Amino acid sequence: MRPDLPYALGGVALGALLFGNAALAPDAAPTRAIDVALVLVTAAAVAMCRRHPVVALSVATAAMLAYHARVHAGVAASFAVLGTVLIAAWRGHRWAAALASLVFLGGFLARDISVAPAGLTGQQISERTTLLLGWFVAANIAGLIARQHQAYLKQVEQRAIDAERTREEMALRRAGEERLRIARDLHDSLTHNISVIKVQAGIAVHLARKRNEEPLPVLLAIQEASSAAMRELRATLKVLRSSSDVDCVGLAWVDELASRTRAAGIPVQVTLSGHPRDLPVEVDQAGYRVVQEALTNVARHAGPAAAQVHVEYAPAQLTVSVSDDGQASSALEVTPGVGLQGMRERVTGLGGTLQAAPRDSGGFAVRATFPLDGPA
Repeated sequence: MRPDLPYALGGVALGALLFGNAALAPDAAPTRAIDVALVLVTAAAVAMCRRHPVVALSVATAAMLAYHARVHAGVAASFAVLGTVLIAAWRGHRWAAALASLVFLGGFLARDISVAPAGLTGQQISERTTLLLGWFVAANIAGLIARQHQAYLKQVEQRAIDAERTREEMALRRAGEERLRIARDLHDSLTHNISVIKVQAGIAVHLARKRNEEPLPVLLAIQEASSAAMRELRATLKVLRSSSDVDCVGLAWVDELASRTRAAGIPVQVTLSGHPRDLPVEVDQAGYRVVQEALTNVARHAGPAAAQVHVEYAPAQLTVSVSDDGQASSALEVTPGVGLQGMRERVTGLGGTLQAAPRDSGGFAVRATFPLDGPA
């Protein structure tokens, strides 16, 4: 329903009331064409009072004074003016509403006094004037109260918005403080331990070469893995200390990850299918982390085994799978650890699905599917 429709219906109802009053009132004068025009103008003013309250108020006041002077419509002539006075006061034009009320009351009283010898007594004039005065005072007060109530509702709504924004800012601040605390703990503990491993492995490699011996592949793998761990840890600390979640790893680093795994003595084969393309950052990072965790589990639990990594790009989804031919068996129950739980949380958090279970032919398989055709 259009906003102006109730006002238009109100104008029509007031016009019908004025015409009915002119036809039925015993002391009303005959209605002429100009009187009909005055009523129609008043109805139009009431219909437009939402958009132009002061103009509508002025037009209705003048038209009803003229109509009352010609037809002697009585208190019915004040209804349209009362309505526009209330709307004008509600819209903030209180001085215009008060002035129009005084003008109409003065004109109405002057008209009644001028015809008093012909019909109205002093008591009737006093009663009608008192009645109209009470109505106009009530209309002005009602308009002011409505405006104050509207302002109060807006203030309450704004306070609610401010309170919600304050809660969000506090939550973000607490999250930032927690990220900084985690970053400090990681830096103080994990960084030190990895640095020790890296230094010790480097010393062992250096001593072996100093004795003209070829360093053991295990030592080289430890040295490379510790260097990679330090790089990733620094990147993670940088993310934790910043306000964004931008990571520096993605599926483009899978070949480097496979090389480090081969250096640790585990054969890894990487295959790609489909057309590689730019992926959402969160999906790209999660796909890399799935491969990383799966290869870590192969190194820790599969025993002597080879691993196959398959990354499949499809128009609507990305599929990342890692399988091995290790010692896992479908007859043995697998208890999900923290790594698998974190992997599942990453995948499902982006709307994907994760399957991790022993293979019937032996070994273990992890398969993660990420949707790419909608928001995560």
